Amino acid sequence: MRSKNFDKKASGKKLHLFLTSLALLWFFGLNNNVFAQVTSDPAFPTEQQPVTIYFDATEGTGGLEGFTGDVYAHTGVLTDQSNGPGDWKYVVADWGENPDKIKLTRIGTDQYQLVIEPSIRAYYGVPEGETIEKIAFVFRNADGSVEGKAEGGEDIFVDVFNSTFNMKYLQPEQEDLLLEKPGTIQVHAVASSNNADDISLKLELDGTVIQEVNNDTLLAEVTISDRMDHVMKLSGTDGNESDTLITMIRVNPEIQETERPAGLEDGITYVDDNTVRFSLFAPHKRFVYLLGDFNNWEIKDEYFMHKDSVNADSTWFWIEVDGLEKGKEYAFQYFIDGELRVADPYSEKLLDPANDQYITEEIYPNLKEYPYGKTEHIVGVLQTGQTKYEFKHDFEKPPVEELVIYELLVRDFAEDHDYETLIDTLDYLERLGVNAIELMPVMEFDANSSWGYNPTFHYTTDKYYGPAKDLKAFIDSSHARGIAVILDMVLNHAWGPSPIVRMWNEGDYGKPTAENPYANTEAKHPGNVGYDLNHESKATQYYVDRVNLRWIEEFNFDGFRFDLTGGFTQVNSLTGGASNWDYDPTRIRLLKRMADKIWSVESDAYVILEHYTDPRERQELSDYGMPFWEGNAFNHKYSEATMGYNEGDKSDFSGIYHETWQYNEPHLVGYFESHDEERLMVKNKLYGNSAADYDITELKTGLNRMKLAGAFFFTIPGPKMIWQFGELGYDVSIDENGRTGEKPVLWEYRNDPDRYRLYQTWQSLIALRKSHAMFTSKESAVELSLRGDMKRIKLAKNEGRTTIIGNFGVTAKEISPQFHEGGKWYNYFSGDLLNISATDTTIILAPGEFRIYTNLKFDSPVDNLLPVSAEGLDNEVPYKLHLDQNYPNPFNPTTTISYSIPEYSKVTIDVFNSVGQKVKTLINKEQSAGSHQINFDANNISSGIYFYRLSVNEQQLIRKMTLIK
Repeated sequence: MRSKNFDKKASGKKLHLFLTSLALLWFFGLNNNVFAQVTSDPAFPTEQQPVTIYFDATEGTGGLEGFTGDVYAHTGVLTDQSNGPGDWKYVVADWGENPDKIKLTRIGTDQYQLVIEPSIRAYYGVPEGETIEKIAFVFRNADGSVEGKAEGGEDIFVDVFNSTFNMKYLQPEQEDLLLEKPGTIQVHAVASSNNADDISLKLELDGTVIQEVNNDTLLAEVTISDRMDHVMKLSGTDGNESDTLITMIRVNPEIQETERPAGLEDGITYVDDNTVRFSLFAPHKRFVYLLGDFNNWEIKDEYFMHKDSVNADSTWFWIEVDGLEKGKEYAFQYFIDGELRVADPYSEKLLDPANDQYITEEIYPNLKEYPYGKTEHIVGVLQTGQTKYEFKHDFEKPPVEELVIYELLVRDFAEDHDYETLIDTLDYLERLGVNAIELMPVMEFDANSSWGYNPTFHYTTDKYYGPAKDLKAFIDSSHARGIAVILDMVLNHAWGPSPIVRMWNEGDYGKPTAENPYANTEAKHPGNVGYDLNHESKATQYYVDRVNLRWIEEFNFDGFRFDLTGGFTQVNSLTGGASNWDYDPTRIRLLKRMADKIWSVESDAYVILEHYTDPRERQELSDYGMPFWEGNAFNHKYSEATMGYNEGDKSDFSGIYHETWQYNEPHLVGYFESHDEERLMVKNKLYGNSAADYDITELKTGLNRMKLAGAFFFTIPGPKMIWQFGELGYDVSIDENGRTGEKPVLWEYRNDPDRYRLYQTWQSLIALRKSHAMFTSKESAVELSLRGDMKRIKLAKNEGRTTIIGNFGVTAKEISPQFHEGGKWYNYFSGDLLNISATDTTIILAPGEFRIYTNLKFDSPVDNLLPVSAEGLDNEVPYKLHLDQNYPNPFNPTTTISYSIPEYSKVTIDVFNSVGQKVKTLINKEQSAGSHQINFDANNISSGIYFYRLSVNEQQLIRKMTLIK
């Protein structure tokens, strides 16, 4: 802790009143860090002088290590006007712009320098009156595709000093110290001043002088001989100005080995409405303090956790805390070995200092505030006396072979990306006919906007989609409609902020060390992302089981789709020529173990695998009861067919059927679109074939090709899956805004009659699928003829017969349905009766046309050949009044503002400056319900903070934006 112009008369006051909390380390200490890969000359740069920055590319993330091209600094400053470390001011150039001013000079292998002159203030153009606190950097190559950042991918900061006299510790590195036992501390302090000849430094311990020097460097040993708390003070002066640094030194209590209470599980155990037990699995750790709201985040002996060491690899720390207020939320954290702060891996709720500020009150009402200034990193939240959600609807899961799964990403499906809005879409999905919804990962993931495959806390719901109770309500509401809910679960890996990584890793967010009981130091397979988990480890198996059972028992999920299950192995396929696709009995054993644990709690839970390995593995796992994804192997087959390219077997998608592979069970989850593939309609519009006046690139024709694809998809036995809005011909590329970036939520597609007829066609096809077992049963007799333009499917079971014919070409052609027998056959969609005397009858089909003939009369829920009106459907449109954060922000000089309105209304958007003066009206007119965007050109407005206000009827929403020129 630092105080300028320290009053010597105050030295006798009881400083421990504000020093005993090491939580203050963040508030005071974090802001004084200088990262190891960057140094400055002078060591204490001030804003009115030049400074040379030295960059070591081998340090930090090492992203530019070995790079031989030009290196540039993306650089700005933090000032007293910045709202946190991400709020850079006066950035010299936009990302990707490369003026000579920010080009570094290579002075050696992986060593660079950047001269900032004539002064820091002049270089960045900071106006007088605004105080510069730090210089901010990210180093990069010319196009920004290679970066050098601080460890953990953080921005790099260099302090700017605003006085003539400054001093700092080089040793110890921490501003506050925890010692396991009495001992000796090495102290190395340096100072700088314009009056260098008059510098004097003094080091004291508990008021006793340890050393005094009359120069700019102090070296000393400080001996701590007892287990009391101590205050070390470094004071200095240059005769004109003074400075003081104060360090709190605490010596831990003696560690007592105490066995945990019987049956205590890792994580949080609620004993009663006022008492909680904590248990942390932490082998190779020496000591742990529990910090939280209940002790004002202070390090206290009574929160020094008991240690239960079974052996070196099995060590737990535990403690019981009582006196808690029933129903009150308490934030808490573990402080490990005096240097690491982590939330509990089994936290039910988290607070994130970097991301919570972007979660609105609409999405997560009454979100508890992060304890800023008291700690750092993510914290957990506990609450005694919680009211358990009571599920109202009993539910019988559809058999695997009958599943029609709707995969969706909450972020890109509901405009407000929350469960409450998602519930409003269930009528729409129920009418479509799906009987299962697969949610892309909703467990806590890194940052806010994400696909979710970067998990950090597998046990916890991510707040970006709303409170956990709303997720339970969504599942309950789905069950009321006969719809199962499947969770996409990511257990191959964990991301850097996960405590099961951070507790044993290099630096704050580096790779795991050999001591990590959960994660491999290096991935064992080439498909890995994040940090690869070791599924042979008993610690990982315990963690996996606890995670899976929580989502089933607490949330009532009906099962899982497990991501990247080919990675559930310790057989190293990165060396020795082994392939990740090779047959691996250990992987099979591990997956069966996990499935057995799930089924011991929920015997009919779905355990679906993304398992692209040797087909023998899929066969064995399928026979054991685990369906698997296969459809993406045939995405291109369906897309070739819908685009009209059918030479040879180019568009033969018969592999969507399990018997094509000679699998015993209909456990192949087929799809032609998932989150991972380019949308078929995108390809139709860009690359569709044509002949004469038939052109697949035209919207209406492309949509009709999607109907054709559906007829040759839903009718093939085995579980099926569709991707969100595919039923409306979603035609936004997967790569728009980056592959995993946000995509537009286009519910207005429903108001387009051509798109809605596609919805109705698929609705009718799903209804047909449900009408008879021949479309789902593994006992069905199935004949597939899917090569070339003219394709045919024949199905039979018991008394039912169906033949489906389709023209995937671009010219009219003839085909024989090859009716099973003569007699009455019905055209499913038109209801027309066809009397067949010769089973080799031929029929001419126009390009894109298909027919479904059945020997039984099935009623289609809609006649999709009639014009469709979208009237009366507004109540399904999942909009609330919503105003997005402008993008980009900060901006120069243009930005985009997105918003949605629930009904036809008069809409006004005004822009105000920081003192409330209106500077521009962006829109003032009536608009229809739905999502809208408006561009704001601030070319004639000066830099600063502005506010934009959306006014609809009597409601108003306001957001802040920053213009930087």
